[in-house]
Amino acid sequence: MREYLTTDDICNQISMNRSVFKGTVLLSEGNTDQRLYGKFIQKENVRIIPAHSKSNVINVINKMTSRRDGKIVGIIDRDLDDLKGRTVNPPVFYTDYRDLEMMLITSSALDDVLAEYGDSERMERFRKQFGDIRECIISAAYPIGLLMFISFIRGYNLNFKNLNFRDFTEKKGLKVDLNKMIQAVIENTDGCELSRRNVLKDLQYKQSDYTQKDQIARGHDAVNVLLIGLKDNFGSYNAINLNGGGLAGALRLSFSEADFKKTDLYKASKDWCDSRGIRLWRINRLRNPLS
Repeated sequence: MREYLTTDDICNQISMNRSVFKGTVLLSEGNTDQRLYGKFIQKENVRIIPAHSKSNVINVINKMTSRRDGKIVGIIDRDLDDLKGRTVNPPVFYTDYRDLEMMLITSSALDDVLAEYGDSERMERFRKQFGDIRECIISAAYPIGLLMFISFIRGYNLNFKNLNFRDFTEKKGLKVDLNKMIQAVIENTDGCELSRRNVLKDLQYKQSDYTQKDQIARGHDAVNVLLIGLKDNFGSYNAINLNGGGLAGALRLSFSEADFKKTDLYKASKDWCDSRGIRLWRINRLRNPLS
């Protein structure tokens, strides 16, 4: 039932806990975000609360700021806010890419996961034939990410939930068949009468305008593509039983302090908190030799 918590519920929870906890409260969108960022916080001075939605994070920050609570920080997915002309200001901070999973895919966490679950010889053959694995994954996730933006600006209201990427992703080279992808989305949308041909033309036209694939691709889709690659192309024996949730978890576990330190999210939130004497991240913090 936690996903039904309102802004007021979360604000009241924070306010009631202020009698015993005076440190920093970090709001995340969900539980998986909480697990990742929990690796890097100053645990003795910071508590993470999942707000269960992007809007909840923003609304709670606004309300608690109006209550003069200056130790509230929020992290939200960037999504496609840049393309939609939306922005946020501190103490709310964006992920570097569209979402948390894309931050993982673009980091060395992917290299560690490939080292664990990939077969070195099969991966080398893939690279020689199709190119860099990371670039192939992002390229495959890009068209559906762009189609989501087109659906937004055109008011198509297409349904992208529970799509099976195997229906339109070539196992050999991880190439996406745009016709099959569009047809799968149309069939996944109740009452949709859009022409596949017209949607394809729209998608192909927009591809020339929006070329930053790593900013438009959605991490959830990239993980699905990676899973196909590991299970059907360049994975080793221990990739056979992998699923999407387990693969995403492996990426989170492999995301290191060094990876996080390179992100704009870390730099922006650290600078803002440091300027106000707010404790947040433990990275580069000098440890007490007696502790």
